[in-house]
Amino acid sequence: MVKEPQQVPLLKNPNLHIIFSITLIAVMGVASITPAFPDVMHYFKITPVEVGYLITAFTLPGVLLTPIAGILGDRLGRKNILIPSLLLFGAAGLACMFTRSFHILLVFRLLQGIGAASLGSLNITLIGDLFSGQRRAAAMGYNASVLSIGTASYPAVGGMLAMYGWQYPFILPILAVPVAIWALTRLNNPEPDKQPDLKTYLKRAWNNINQRDVWGLFVINILIFVILYGAYLSYFPLLLENRLRANSLQIGLMMSGFSVVTAITSSQLKNINRWLKPRTQLIFSFSFYLVTMVVMSFASSWFVLFIPLITFGLGHGMAIPGIQNLLVGFAPMKERAAFMSINSMVLRLGQTIGPVFIGFFYGLGGISTAFIAGAGVALTMILLAVFFIRLKTDTNATT
Repeated sequence: MVKEPQQVPLLKNPNLHIIFSITLIAVMGVASITPAFPDVMHYFKITPVEVGYLITAFTLPGVLLTPIAGILGDRLGRKNILIPSLLLFGAAGLACMFTRSFHILLVFRLLQGIGAASLGSLNITLIGDLFSGQRRAAAMGYNASVLSIGTASYPAVGGMLAMYGWQYPFILPILAVPVAIWALTRLNNPEPDKQPDLKTYLKRAWNNINQRDVWGLFVINILIFVILYGAYLSYFPLLLENRLRANSLQIGLMMSGFSVVTAITSSQLKNINRWLKPRTQLIFSFSFYLVTMVVMSFASSWFVLFIPLITFGLGHGMAIPGIQNLLVGFAPMKERAAFMSINSMVLRLGQTIGPVFIGFFYGLGGISTAFIAGAGVALTMILLAVFFIRLKTDTNATT
């Protein structure tokens, strides 16, 4: 672990600034384009289910490639995987802007997803490498806040750009190129020491993963992202358009409101950890998801939608950094990238199946039924936290 003077405030750590930038790139791939979904549907003459393929094509490579990227990150070094990933993300994302074929657009989204496959795990891995104990918990919370700021800003920015044409939100991925240069020249991170043979390495990594709490948290993460990508990102814009006749800018601003509450909540993770035990935190956060989905199933006014705006932000702001902080403590540095890549893989699995799963219920009964299905997923998460998760391990110990 790279040592830093303890008197230096955490938010002034230059490595953390670079990690924040990587996080902002990682979340850009979906959050910036969803406000343009209605315009994409009209331009290409496709259905709501088909427009969800823009998310699926982006997230599918992460399901298959993220574990490989994690293993390579442990054995070849974090930067050797991070820099090419950022460059591919930027180039393929920008290419989406220039296509006029929906099928070619899906191909470029697939390539962009390959570039994104390692980003969501390497940023968390770097936090685990650089910090420990309460500083790690605080860094996770701040990083989740930055992620939420990105998800708050990108829909608004994407919505404004989409007012000039569906393709303009796809100009944003080029920002990954300067971030790659910054990380290459300024990131001062520790790299794993000489690794054992591959068989020994994989055995150690498996032993870290094959624990009851870890598997439970992985399953819960899948379900969180089924809600996030299936119900919220895919069908909340359609809810606003169909029930409130909202335009792309209004959709983006409303989605930004959710993310602002999430960012504020995540920034307080260190304090929340003092008030609530980890399992209690999870139960509270999943209950907030449940309330959100139920209210969205019938909400038909801007006033009523302020209820899920608050509850979704509270739930998501506690759940994401809390689970990340718990998971990163289960693996030592030499196997941490592989471990967190498995977590990233299960997130991608949730992102990939979410639009299809919730889309099935949308096909059965429309938007209300889609959000009722999301409520069922949230209830399942509560039951898992109550009856399956124990969290007896002290994951805040210095590693």
